This record gives sequence, C-alpha cells and structure tokens, in this order.
Amino acid sequence: MKSCKSAAASAIAVLAVALTATACGGDSGDASDGPTSSSRYQERPSLPTYQVAQDVNIDSPTLEKAQEAGKLVIGAKNDQPFLGFEEANGKRSGFDIEIAKMIAADLGFSPDMIEFKTVDTSNREAAISKGEIDLYVGTYTINDERKKQVGFAGPYYKAGADLLVRESDGTIGGPFSLEGKTVCSVKGATALREIKKPDYNTTTVEAPKYSECVRRLLAQEVDAVTTDDAILMGYAAQRPDKLKVVGNPFTEEPYGIGMNKDDKVLRDAVSDAIEAHDENGDHKKAYDATLGLSGSKYGGAAMVQRY
Repeated sequence: MKSCKSAAASAIAVLAVALTATACGGDSGDASDGPTSSSRYQERPSLPTYQVAQDVNIDSPTLEKAQEAGKLVIGAKNDQPFLGFEEANGKRSGFDIEIAKMIAADLGFSPDMIEFKTVDTSNREAAISKGEIDLYVGTYTINDERKKQVGFAGPYYKAGADLLVRESDGTIGGPFSLEGKTVCSVKGATALREIKKPDYNTTTVEAPKYSECVRRLLAQEVDAVTTDDAILMGYAAQRPDKLKVVGNPFTEEPYGIGMNKDDKVLRDAVSDAIEAHDENGDHKKAYDATLGLSGSKYGGAAMVQRY
C-alpha cells in the first residue's frame, strides 16, 4: 500500500470539492468531519439495495426478541469515515453500515426497522452480553480472547493494523521506527495491545475514540495513530494534505459480526447472509460505494469461518 495521498488519488478526485472544503478548514481541522453528505457522494458508485426476507423463522432467542420488538438493535461506530459514520442529522453511512443492512434484510428487517446504537470499542462485549444490542457491526476483530465473551459470524473483511502520520513526517516507515515516538489508539484495540509490546519501544496514549487520536495527531500532540488500515485510510482521505497512512500493516484483523455467545443458530444465519451477499455481488458493490472511496483496494470478501 502506498501513502494515502497517492493511494486515494482517484477517490479524492471524485470527492474533490467536498473533501477540500473539509480538509482546508484550518490547521488542526475537525477529525470528526466525515464524507457522508449527499453532495460528497454525487458521483459515487450506487449502493445496492437488499431484498427483505419474509416470514423468517429460526430458533434464535435474540431474533425472537427483536421480532417481538419490531426492530433490530445494531451496535456500530459513529466516527469512522467510509466505515461507520454518523452525520449531525443522524444519518449513518459506510461499509459496516451496509453490511449491517444486508444482514438485517436477510433476517427480515428493513432499514427503517434497524435501530443503530453507537457503542465504542471498550464497551462492545458488555453491550452484547447485557443484551443492549442484538448485533455489533463495527470493525470488530475476531480473536479467541473475545470468543470467550461473545459469538462471531464472519469474517466479512480482513484489515491489518497500520500507522497514520502527518503528511510531512518522513521518519516513520513502520512499527519498528516508532522508538521514542508517541502513538495514540483506543482502549481495547488489538493494535494498541500489539504496539505496547517492548519490541517497539514506544510511548502509547489512549483516547476514547479514534477521532480524538486524529485530532491529537493534527495538533502535533502525538506522532502517530495506530489501528486498522481500513479505518486509517478513511481519516487520511479526509485530510490528504495533512495525513497519510504508512502502508506497512503489522497484524491481521478479520472483522466479524458480534452477538450473544450462546446463540449459535443466529451466528449460522448471519454467516449464511454474509456468504449470500458475497455471491450475489452486494459485498463488492457496497465496498466500492463506501470504503473504496477512501483509496482502499478491494481484495474480495474474506472466507467465512464457522465454529
């Protein structure tokens, strides 16, 4: 992967007017700004539509509760451009949002029957285990430690931890060039756990949201932000004159859909839906119209792993 400035060239050309307006608002900028308004998407590829299944009948307590309530509550991020972003008017957009809509449709829920609930990284397992949300779709890496607390369907995408730095910084080329540097991430992130290892000899700072890490990077309070490359590409595409992704991933991050650990029937149904929307082309269409606009290259859907 090249730096975001070059990798995102075609996407920025498409969104030039809107992103320039966002990017040039000041020296520090607002890291919460997102490329989600209709004007920014005038020339983007069309989002697919998802046929809503009728009379869905599977023996899932989570689904039965949602059917009785007449809504599916889905946890998501709200500050990740091109992945999971929420505008001031409450409209949500991004690749994870589209994945959530695909799954919901196959479970019998139309978009107006989805209640998106913002749940930050550090609170995901608690929100699922307490039944506050039915599903979680938000750059949620599947790993064995988390499987002890929640169930996962997927993966539907594979990312890798990388570094976001200032465009003018030529000193950071990967994790092993972070000695003496300060790196920001969020509590609970797999990239944070990795970068804390003594091998990298760096200082870490934790923030509640990645957008806060980006703000600190722009303000020169930290030297880099680390999380998944897919997330970082979105932030860099917002500010191509100020930020770039190093392009040297140092972990593997398979994104899954989180749910109640014991609801295997629902887990299988969601995995079925992921595979079906890959086969019918929805997965790629949704990617091209969302995350693909950040400059990320489509590498195909990840192979679903069932357990």
